[in-house]
Amino acid sequence: QNKKMSLENILHRYGKEGVKALSAATPVDTGNTASKWSYKISYGKGGPSISWINDADTSSGVPIVILLQYGHGTKNGGYVSGVDFINPTIKPIMDGIADSIWKEVTK
Repeated sequence: QNKKMSLENILHRYGKEGVKALSAATPVDTGNTASKWSYKISYGKGGPSISWINDADTSSGVPIVILLQYGHGTKNGGYVSGVDFINPTIKPIMDGIADSIWKEVTK
């Protein structure tokens, strides 16, 4: 039980760090998308998992954060290239989770 609580604490710590990092890395126009990051810890058969969620508005049903990440067409026929800001931002967070959990389970 103690290890489970410790692992949960690790996930919450990195969940908060991920929200902060993603908020800072999100391209800003109005700031609405950057301010809408959160995280969720889920529990399944394989153990806990963490997800980062962006609840910003959508454009034609597509979350704004996806349009920023992958690019999108414009109404006048143009194209706005995406910016891969999620993967490089979240990689050090994921590495930190892996390192911290490994240290915890090998105590």
